[in-house]
Amino acid sequence: MQTVKLSETRNIVIIIAIVFISAMLLYWPYLLRTSPFGLDLHTPDMNVIYSNYDGPLYIIPAKTLYNPAAIEKIGLETPLPTKYFAAHFPLYPALIRLFSFVGYLKSMILVSFLGSVLLGIGFYYVVKKLSLSQSPLLLTTVMLFLPRLLVVRAVGAPETFFMLFIILSLYFFEQKKYALAGILGALATMTKAPGVLLFIVYVLAIGEQYMKSRKVRWQWLYVLLIPVGLLSVFGLYSLQYHDFFAFWHTGGVVPLVYPFAAFNFQKQWIGTGWLEDVVFYFYLYILSAVTLRDSKYRSFFYFSVVFLVATSFVQHRDIARYALPLWPVACIAFEKFLVSRKYFWALVIALPAIYLYAWNFLSYNTMPISNWAPFL
Repeated sequence: MQTVKLSETRNIVIIIAIVFISAMLLYWPYLLRTSPFGLDLHTPDMNVIYSNYDGPLYIIPAKTLYNPAAIEKIGLETPLPTKYFAAHFPLYPALIRLFSFVGYLKSMILVSFLGSVLLGIGFYYVVKKLSLSQSPLLLTTVMLFLPRLLVVRAVGAPETFFMLFIILSLYFFEQKKYALAGILGALATMTKAPGVLLFIVYVLAIGEQYMKSRKVRWQWLYVLLIPVGLLSVFGLYSLQYHDFFAFWHTGGVVPLVYPFAAFNFQKQWIGTGWLEDVVFYFYLYILSAVTLRDSKYRSFFYFSVVFLVATSFVQHRDIARYALPLWPVACIAFEKFLVSRKYFWALVIALPAIYLYAWNFLSYNTMPISNWAPFL
């Protein structure tokens, strides 16, 4: 028993080390102000990391708590409507505010780092407890190095906490701990609006359980906490903006129009016809859903289907980011291949390309900020 505990502790330390070292390697050109491998990063410094979309925009509600007068007073160099920040759900800003004693910009990165560590540990825990892989540590490592996730966990972004809450909620649902599943689902919804899709997932899973057993569990009612989480966010907006539906009045909500809506170069958040990678992302997650069809963990299957369908309606170029919550479930679906020796060596060989992609993307995906005072 003592040996098992030491092994678990060692694996958790390894996960923390992987998250830390991989992030430091990503920050290396910006900390040392250098351009690696001939990649021209212009004026590389940590401001590139701080200014990556949409990180700084989460600092504004963290500082103002969505108070319109405070937002106007903060003095953004590019004025945005005060309701614009209702598109940035409150849990991530609340965490930034919690650690703001180190400074808001540093807090933003610190919170993302903590979210990355907890995501790694949480995913490892779920895989281990449900016996989803014989190599949970290796599968966790693979999960952490999806190129788009590597970027997201190094900048200001709520995705790591969002993914953490989702995977833990699914786990506790499968363990029939519906209260914890509902609470974590509510936290996911308070982090990003698509978290409410977990409610649909659980309704489908509960429906299947009922069809098989013809028995009703009153504990199923705990999944109602998920839409309650969404209503609490709208309640906050009603209090601050005097507009319960402020989220839909931001002017920054990505359209949800029709399946595979990303394939329209003329739309605002597309702007390019070079979308082959998006096809491959859809193919990956469709294959994941098909693979999980016969899984005994039914909520995993329903989540892969519901979130995939919803993502297909998103009219935005960055489908890789919007689909990130599907990635841990896809890792579970393909775990035998992903923990194989041949995949491991392929990942090692591809690491330089992954980091070159990340540095290139980080230096491209920046907000034009010359006055940093509102974010300090």
